[in-house]
Amino acid sequence: MMVCFCFILTTDAQTNVTYDSVLAKKLGGNANGMKNYVMVILTTGTADIKDKKITDSLFTGHMNNIGLMAKEGKLAVAGPFGKNDLGYRGIFILNTNDIDEARAMVAKDPAVNAGLLGAVYLKWFGSASLMETPEIHNRITKPAKP
Repeated sequence: MMVCFCFILTTDAQTNVTYDSVLAKKLGGNANGMKNYVMVILTTGTADIKDKKITDSLFTGHMNNIGLMAKEGKLAVAGPFGKNDLGYRGIFILNTNDIDEARAMVAKDPAVNAGLLGAVYLKWFGSASLMETPEIHNRITKPAKP
């Protein structure tokens, strides 16, 4: 399976956009606005837990860990995959270039620790703008009803 993330590159004359060196530095981007990350592909784990209360609790912890990583600036993007024959469940793009650091971040995830999810770690090079995704996501998410 090949996944392609493409960005259309345009010149300043075409977009009338001014380079923002402060933002580029804040996001860790290079001269082309790119940076290194670790992509984590979450897979179906080896555990066979049938108790729904336990699995619900583990996935609540999984979602809480995602929120914590985003709040701490460690997570650029996360989300589930649709049903597939590869056993791929979801993805994290983590704000690190270090696989061991990424493993330590994911080690705090209860669903991974319990074996409901497995994890495959890959170094990935992508747009530094992804680090703005958590803030934008917060701004477009309706608050939960009390």
